[in-house]
Amino acid sequence: MKLSVIILAAGDGKRMYSDIPKTLHELAGKPLIQHVVDTVQQLKPNNIYVVYGKRGGKQMVEQLNELPVTWVHQPQPLGTGHAVQQVLSLLKPDHRVLVLCGDVPLISAETLATLIKTTSESSIGWLTAYVDDPAGLGRILRDDEGNLQAIVEERDANATQKAINEINTGICLLPVKYLNELLPKVDNKNTQQEYYLTDIFAKALANNIQIVATQPTSVEEILGVNDKSQLAQLERIWQLNNAKKYMQDGLTLRDPTRFDVRGTLQFGRDVICDVNVMIEGDVVIGDNSYIGPNVYLRNVTMANDVKISANTVIDTAVIAEGCLIGPFARIRPATILQKKVKIGNFVEIKKSEIGEKSKVNHLSYIGDTFIGKNVNIGAGTITCNYDGVNKHKTTIEDDVFIGSSTQLIAPLTVGKNATIGAGSTITENVPSDDLTLTRTKQITVEGWRKPQRETEKE
Repeated sequence: MKLSVIILAAGDGKRMYSDIPKTLHELAGKPLIQHVVDTVQQLKPNNIYVVYGKRGGKQMVEQLNELPVTWVHQPQPLGTGHAVQQVLSLLKPDHRVLVLCGDVPLISAETLATLIKTTSESSIGWLTAYVDDPAGLGRILRDDEGNLQAIVEERDANATQKAINEINTGICLLPVKYLNELLPKVDNKNTQQEYYLTDIFAKALANNIQIVATQPTSVEEILGVNDKSQLAQLERIWQLNNAKKYMQDGLTLRDPTRFDVRGTLQFGRDVICDVNVMIEGDVVIGDNSYIGPNVYLRNVTMANDVKISANTVIDTAVIAEGCLIGPFARIRPATILQKKVKIGNFVEIKKSEIGEKSKVNHLSYIGDTFIGKNVNIGAGTITCNYDGVNKHKTTIEDDVFIGSSTQLIAPLTVGKNATIGAGSTITENVPSDDLTLTRTKQITVEGWRKPQRETEKE
């Protein structure tokens, strides 16, 4: 039987105290609902429908318009049953429907596949879970023999029912024919005056329709997000679970509780990440590489034997084999470092290519620059690439030595094997092989006195 998926994402999210729709809040750098969509895609469904509400709905559709889903509007917040009803006319009668919540981002494809596998095509599957603290959640009612009876919401439960620790996860699997038959019979006679999808549970049993209850692989999977505290809790669960997977695949983490990935990470053998490493976007780390503490990597491709020292930021760059970077370095977008380049402390590189075995070791800014091989850039050197309107390029050819505190006023070219004396301001092309410097004659002014404050003069 074919499969359709409905993801409920029309909740107001009032407890988030935010102008951002709840399911657009991010976990591991990705909106909550996108986690759910990415997971159900692994099941290869025929259709995915997302039900959105009035509050923030337009923002959600615009921001996630590339997702492979059909957006369905719920004009009024009249409950989960009403939300599913908005999709009924779009569903094909020979499908089964998997219903999930857009604010439950940790649900696994493995658990959903088990739910599908253990539910026959003529029965209903319901995901339940046993939890230590069921407060705020719908309870699963069973008779004395353990047979399923109904689901009662927290607000409608009596004291005895509230003591039950088997809860409704909000995830279920139903043939479309049962939805068409039972959903119109659901009423809103409850404290919320809403149409609960969970009311189908008792109605199905009353019509001798079998319901099969299954449990998730872990209770963490079915945790939802209702406020910022729960969002932070799930973030830590997600990060630690992924850190464990990375370690099982060979990554060395000095402290897996202080390692965050908000994107994708590929790594080679014998890679070490120290504490507080942050990964965003798509990052590749080659064999035998070391990432020091407090390092931020975003969209970086890194070859083997690279060492990134503490407190370094690298954003959108390609790092070749054997490079040494940091501490306290900043590598900005469109930077390419060739083999065995050294970038030292408090150096900023932007939109530049630096050739093999070249060094920029201290307190320098290199922007819109091409640097050849075996070049040494002295401390405090800067490329002055911006004239207030346009950016200009600096070219430094192979084997150049540039003395400390040099300013290179782009556009210009420094020829091969040239030397520039410390403290120079270079405004024109520098010839190869020669020494170029722009110093004035040193003088001493005798009898000169430092300026004094008015109180000192008195």
